Amino acid sequence: MPSSGRPGGRPTGGTGPQRPRAGPGVVFAAFTSDDNVISPCVRVVVVSLWRRFPLEAEFAKSVFRSVFQRTRTLLKEYKERDKSNVFIDKRLGEYDSRISAEEKMMQRFALEQQRQHEKRNIYNLNEDEELTHYGQSLADIEKHNDIVDSDSDTEGRGTLSAELTEAHFGGGGLLQKTSQQPGQDEERPRSRKELIEELIAKSKQEKRERQAQREDALELTEKLDRDWREIQSLLTRKAPKSQNRDQKEKPQPDAYDRVVRELGFEMKAQPSNRLKTEEELAKEEQERLQRLEAERVRRMLGKGEGTRKPTHVSADDLHDGFVLDRDDRRLLAYKDGKMNVQEEQSGEASDSGNTDEDSSEGGAEDSGGSDSLWDLERDVQSGEESERPEQEPRPTPGERATGRGQEAREAARTELPYMFAAPESSEELKSLLSGKSMEEQLLVVERIQKCHHPSLAVGNKAKLEKLFGFLLEYVGDLAMDDPPDLRVIDKLVVQLYDLCQMFPGSAGESVKFVLRDAMHEMEGTIEAKGRAAFPGLDVLIYLKIAGMLFPTSDFWHPVVTPALVCMSQLLTKCPVLSLSDVVKGLFVCCVFLDYVSLSQRFIPELINFLLGILYIAAPNKPSQGYTLVHPFRPLGRNSELLLVSDEGDAATWQKRSLSLHWASARRAQTETEANHTRLSCLAVCLALVKRCVLMYGALPAFHDIMRPLRALLMQHLADHSHPHDLQELCRSTLTDMEAQEKHYQPLICEKSKPVPLKLFTPRLVKVLEFGRKQGSSKEEQARRQLVHKHRREFKGAVREIRKDSQFLARVQLSEIMERDRERKRRVKQLFSSLAEQEGEWKALKRKKLKK
Repeated sequence: MPSSGRPGGRPTGGTGPQRPRAGPGVVFAAFTSDDNVISPCVRVVVVSLWRRFPLEAEFAKSVFRSVFQRTRTLLKEYKERDKSNVFIDKRLGEYDSRISAEEKMMQRFALEQQRQHEKRNIYNLNEDEELTHYGQSLADIEKHNDIVDSDSDTEGRGTLSAELTEAHFGGGGLLQKTSQQPGQDEERPRSRKELIEELIAKSKQEKRERQAQREDALELTEKLDRDWREIQSLLTRKAPKSQNRDQKEKPQPDAYDRVVRELGFEMKAQPSNRLKTEEELAKEEQERLQRLEAERVRRMLGKGEGTRKPTHVSADDLHDGFVLDRDDRRLLAYKDGKMNVQEEQSGEASDSGNTDEDSSEGGAEDSGGSDSLWDLERDVQSGEESERPEQEPRPTPGERATGRGQEAREAARTELPYMFAAPESSEELKSLLSGKSMEEQLLVVERIQKCHHPSLAVGNKAKLEKLFGFLLEYVGDLAMDDPPDLRVIDKLVVQLYDLCQMFPGSAGESVKFVLRDAMHEMEGTIEAKGRAAFPGLDVLIYLKIAGMLFPTSDFWHPVVTPALVCMSQLLTKCPVLSLSDVVKGLFVCCVFLDYVSLSQRFIPELINFLLGILYIAAPNKPSQGYTLVHPFRPLGRNSELLLVSDEGDAATWQKRSLSLHWASARRAQTETEANHTRLSCLAVCLALVKRCVLMYGALPAFHDIMRPLRALLMQHLADHSHPHDLQELCRSTLTDMEAQEKHYQPLICEKSKPVPLKLFTPRLVKVLEFGRKQGSSKEEQARRQLVHKHRREFKGAVREIRKDSQFLARVQLSEIMERDRERKRRVKQLFSSLAEQEGEWKALKRKKLKK
């Protein structure tokens, strides 16, 4: 009979090696040592499984182990998911299962004893023992209550005797023996307090003696000085030459000593008041302008004289600085050989009346002293009266005062106001500025800004933003005048810059609006006529102002970038038909170079326009290495616009800056003026070419870009009819072109040995076992093993995550079922209690009915 490998006599079904049976201890060894964790029913299931199905029992054991592990970890985290507090037992050895309970208690008791001992003795250094010195306690010695006894025996104590101490150290008189005579009683020993008082008294006595000695020495010194001064005159003085020699021998201080001495005498920095904020400065400026405006209005109305307060007069004033308010001199007149007394009296009466009026009107002014402004005016008027002929009547003082008041009112009326209202339209601003000089216009705009600073009122910001647009429009009107007032425009740019710094957003919108309007007008003209002339001087001024108000070195700017596009359109779409067009185009080129001076951006339209200007300044010849593009033509009426054929005009030309007045010239020029303008335009063009050479010299394609310009410059240099200054300018420009180095290398084929193709040899793999993956090297085999291990671990991790999810799902389902069972139990209990109450109520009701 074959041995049965399973309980119940079931045969194993083979003669191979039998699997050893595992006893109950092996099954429970898979769990923790705490057997109380597993319930008895689980134990019965595991034992029954092991007895009937050993392989299934192993699987069940692994399942129970995983469930138990998840119960300890995952289930615990799930139950504590909504809890923020955690209780941690920090007792010694609490989580160490290798230490028994008795060992834990012993270690905790030892640690507690050590802590108590450290706390008790941390500051108490002399608690258990007492420190001594030569048998005496240090606490008693520190009290200093010992009695000095010089007669005591000191041999056994190791101290010095009193005689030895007095012989070598003096002893201070504290250790001296008191002389005792026979028949006298011994003195009592003195206490420490008495000895200290005696020592203090002796020190004070010595101090008084030293002070007395010092005073005696000072008196003797003073007496010696007096005696020396008495006999000093009797001594012979040395020759002054020796003194001079001594002075010459005195070393002179060097430069370092002099600098140190000067630094010592320099004034130190003094603390200053704090810097005021912009709002405070604006408030003070507004108050100042309001005060000045009030004074101007008061002078204009004639109220300034009567409101002056009298100056203070001191009680010690002798009143010797007075000035007569009226002229008391009498005119000598005769009638029929007799003095005219009546006229004199009438004159006196009139003078007295005028004097009263003058005193009533200008009494306040006369109280200011003789050095007032009115006194100076009287002196001037008296000098003028003395020069008048005798037949002219002299004005009375009252009339002079009235004339002075009238003149003051007229001066105040013609004076520029200090307060201005913000203009609401461009016409209102023009009315404020028209008819005034340049300084007055700038003063008006400045006072408008100060009176309406944004920090003074809420609506001032909007007013100043409008003021920027009105000023911009006013600048355009000035540019369109004949002749344009460029000096006023130059000064108004400062005010525009200040407003732009305060409100950059609104200023940018205003400038863009002006440029957009000009470009729309040019595009409309091109659509209607096929071509468009250069715009007026106002648009050119706007382009120049935009470059001064906003940064031009940015890669993209909301104002500067449209301005660059506008200038490029002007240089490419506006044909050159007259000298004014040439001047305008050269001005645009100058503005273009100012824009790109920092960023050094290459502008092809600029190079093309300069090439065309050089072409129309030379006689028409076949092109040699260059090609003209729009807006220039190689042949036509304007192909020789800047050519000067009169050698006399070329000889009288002088190099000077090209004025913008020629851009808006509306009067006809003479032939000589036109030739001079052509030569000036050519000089400006050559200067711009030289500037471009210096700016674009670092470009790799510099020589290719400048090749057409070099050909035209050589052609101008060959023309000897040009003035000497223009020839020198051409020569220097060509020298700068040749001095620039080439920054690129031409493309050539690389000269190198060709690389041969790789020869692929067949790879032979030795097959040891068929059906398995064979690697050609150890590294590849190791890599395959790692890949296989990674896949296996990944699958295991996914499987564990899936099992964790299933475990949590079962736990949640059990919680839901538990809550449902509890709810059903409570509902049944409630129904039963209600049924009992209803039965009792019916029984009570039946009893009542029976009664």
